[in-house]
Order: sequence, then structure tokens, then C-alpha cells
Amino acid sequence: MPELNLDGLVGPSHNYAGLSLGNLAATANAGAVSSPRAAALQGLTKMRRMLRLGLPQGLLLPHDRPNLGLLTAMGFDGDDRQLLCSAHREDPVLVAAAWSASAMWTANAATVSPAADTADGRTHLTVANLATMPHRAQEAAATLGQLRLAFADRRHFVVHPPLPASFGDEGAANHMRLATRHEAPGVEVFVYGVNEGGRFPARQHPRASRAVARRHGVRRTVFTPQADAAIEAGAFHNDVVAVANGPVLFAHEQAFAERERLLAELAREVPGFTLVEAPAAEVSLADAVSSYLFNAALVTVDDGMALILPREAEENPRVWRWLQRVQQDAGNPIRQLHVMDLRQSMRNGGGPACLRLRIQLSEAALAAVDPRFLLDEGKLDRLMRLVERWWPEAIDPEDLGNPNLMDQCRAARAALLAELGIAEAELGQR
Repeated sequence: MPELNLDGLVGPSHNYAGLSLGNLAATANAGAVSSPRAAALQGLTKMRRMLRLGLPQGLLLPHDRPNLGLLTAMGFDGDDRQLLCSAHREDPVLVAAAWSASAMWTANAATVSPAADTADGRTHLTVANLATMPHRAQEAAATLGQLRLAFADRRHFVVHPPLPASFGDEGAANHMRLATRHEAPGVEVFVYGVNEGGRFPARQHPRASRAVARRHGVRRTVFTPQADAAIEAGAFHNDVVAVANGPVLFAHEQAFAERERLLAELAREVPGFTLVEAPAAEVSLADAVSSYLFNAALVTVDDGMALILPREAEENPRVWRWLQRVQQDAGNPIRQLHVMDLRQSMRNGGGPACLRLRIQLSEAALAAVDPRFLLDEGKLDRLMRLVERWWPEAIDPEDLGNPNLMDQCRAARAALLAELGIAEAELGQR
């Protein structure tokens, strides 16, 4: 069974507004000048690497930005240019939210349960409400439109709307699946947060996790809390400190509040369960968060498994030393380390795993995915040329009040839709 990776194409409005409380990289780089063109090219290069590893690869589209609907809902009016200028003068933080390109991190687009795990034998996707952060809460409608277009075949797919905003749901970033093979029935691990009284909010509500599992009809589930210490260290999502693939859990020792119970349950439920764990004495939580070691994309390749890592992991000597030991261990399934330059995304707090939504599909289900969302080498070449022509080279946060930037970003997105043969009306975004 192939695993489709759907990466978010970094949008032309990619900027560093520092809107995400608890995301240390995003807040540390607030106010810096971003490079949307470089960011999108880095993301496309990652997608090409996945293709060349023999993995099906697709993309999700940047959302229409700035989201003027958010500004009008907040009481601003006038034509588009007047609206943007007046809102920026009065409330630049709200305008920054309207410009946010954070839909690029498609690990937060939805939670996915493959057909092998569900009662009706179809792949289920629930769009995340992302209710905890205002700049992300606006994404759900556009994400729902894209996923319902890409996965329209009801014989294979069910795409559910987001849960009520009272219960924050952050999608696949707080969900893991373990199974002997992609096609085998698996155990789905739903990781929720608590962190009562902490500096940073816990973004995944336990009721949201249970509701998604019920909606999907998942037959084998584990619910486990994220460690408060991990959230306080900047692991705002579980995928900053843990990732799973097949029967392998790749995690930090301090990722989970109930570590021993979780590991015992997985050892009992998953044949061949394998733990690859970084001891806190060798790799601290601070090292894990700053390097995004566990936000790597862990994938199955011909000779075992491969990690797609950000450059920052290689540059941290403690992290890289531990990874080299892991790779050299004869019994370890992770045989390949692929280091990628994703600095533009990393500076906003999103690594390789943040950039992808993974979906295990049968060959028949993969053939039923709308091909406009799937990639090959030729389409990647065309997208790279399009980005080089249309995406802004740089955005300063002060530019977010400039109507000319709005016109440029709209033109860039229109060129992208034309290249892919997708009409705006099909997406249901307006």
C-alpha cells in the first residue's frame, strides 16, 4: 500500500509575524524579513526528494491571502485596497493574521484514518478546526474545500467538516499510526495536551481526539497525554517530539506524560513494535525543539526507513552525534538520513513533518485521487518556474499594509490555479 504525502506549497504571503504562542521559532523570528520565493522553492525541492525516494507525492494549495473576509467580519469596510489600508493602520496584528501563510503546514490540515483501520473500509479525513490560534482558525473552510475536491470519490473517501471550535483540534500533528505494514490494520495513537497553568496553551483537546476517532470508526485506538514539560519546551504539537511509521516510534524520552503505559500498550498491540528513543541525557528537549529532530518525515523506502531532516538537525552536534549512532546500529530500521534546507519554514516553526499530510492508500484509492493534486517531475519543474516568476522575493512585516503586495499575491495564486487547471469556484473558498 503506497503512502501519499501531501505537502503544502508555501504561499506567496509567507511572512514572519510571530503569531503562534508556544512556537519558539515563530516568536523568536517575529519582525524578520521573509523570502516567500525561496521558501516555496525549498518546499518543492523537498517534494522532489520524496518522489525520487519512490513515494507518491502531492500538494495542497496556499489559501487566498490576505483573507479580507476576516477583516470585514471584524467591522472594516471599503473596497479591497481601502479595507487593507484602514485595517492595517488600526490593527496591524489582525492584518498579519489575515495574511498568514500557515496553511503550508499540512500536518495540521486534517486527521487521517486509512481504510485498513476504519469500520466502513474507507479512508476518513476530519479537517482540523485549529481553534486555539486566530491566524489558523480561519483555514478550515478553505482546507475542507480542497480536501473534498482532491478526495471526492465516496467509494474510497469520507471528508468530514471540522469539529466545533469549543474543542481545539490540530490534525495529524497530534496523531500517529503504528502497524506492521501500511496495508495492515493499525493502532491509531491520539495525543492530547493538558499543561494546566503553563506558559503555553495545550492545543489538542482530549474530547477532540476522541470525537475524531468516533467519527472515523477507528477500531483500535490509544489516547495518551503529551508531557507538559514538552509543551513548555516549545513542543506545541506532538510531532515536534515524536513521529511514527510502520511499527516504529521515533521519539524523545520526555515526549509523553504516561510514557511507560504507552510503550507497554504499543508493545502489546503492535507486532514488531520498535522504539527508537533519544535519551534526555544525550538530547535535551531544548535540542529536540531547536533542531526539529523529531519533526523529520519518517518514511518507508526499499531498504528500510529514511528520515527527511532539516539542516538544523545536522548543525546541532549532540543531535547529529546521536543520529549517527542510531544509523550505525545494525538492528535499527532507519537506514537513510536525508538533510534538507528548509530554513524559511523552520524560522516560522515548521519542519519536514509539519509540511506534509500523510495518507496510506490502496492502489485503487490512490488512482481515485484528483490528479491535479498529484506531482511528477515535469509538474515540479513547471511549478518551480512559476514560483520563480510570481512569488515575492521578500516581505517585510511593514509590507502587509501595502495593496500592491496584495495584488502580487493574488496574481501569483491565480497563475498557480491556472497551471494546475483548478478553478477558484471548485474550491468553494469565495
